[in-house]
Amino acid sequence: MVTIMELQDVWKIYRMGEFDVPALQGINLAIEAGEFVAITGPSGCGKSTMLNMIGCLDKPTRGKVLLESRDISEYNSNELARVRGKKIGFIFQTFNLYPTLTALENIQLPMRIHEIPDREVEEISKKLLDTVGLADRANHFPAQLSGGQQQRVAVARALSTDPSILLADEPTGNLDTKAGGEVMEVFKRLNSEGLTIVMITHDMRIAGYAGRVVKMLDGKIIGET
Repeated sequence: MVTIMELQDVWKIYRMGEFDVPALQGINLAIEAGEFVAITGPSGCGKSTMLNMIGCLDKPTRGKVLLESRDISEYNSNELARVRGKKIGFIFQTFNLYPTLTALENIQLPMRIHEIPDREVEEISKKLLDTVGLADRANHFPAQLSGGQQQRVAVARALSTDPSILLADEPTGNLDTKAGGEVMEVFKRLNSEGLTIVMITHDMRIAGYAGRVVKMLDGKIIGET
């Protein structure tokens, strides 16, 4: 197996007045290409801080974060932004769709930012809408879509630059059980096709869709199943 992301003795310490507050304490985690990993734990346990590390949104106080074997500390801020844009797809609890753009246009936006040729943009965006089961909603605006449909558009948008890894932070947190299940079925299908997925969730039922569950408490990994 190929390791796509690795955290080596990662600490993240925040300074709060006179005190140091450790959000992550000596995290060691390797994620292999093609894995579907869920990171679980109570609020405040460090899940989102760890996702920020995996997503190269933040750098550790101590330790190393390796993306495809390269230490992210070697990148300057502009290089790191390009790496995130190309190699990492992000999905959040809030859908973050542009209300004045159609479903198709929302998916196309990252590709246009990266100056992908128009013909490819059209082809890829339509294929991705079909992948998430929304080919018939291409010209609908977010307000005309259900919450589950909006999140599936967000999934398609995250995939538009063909990332190496998809990161999802509580992707079903704003959805009812049925809509959440539909989004997770999309995740399962994408993972079966080889996409690497790392998901934060406090819902053990949702975590059950993953192939590996990493449990956190007080900034530490306390077990895996």
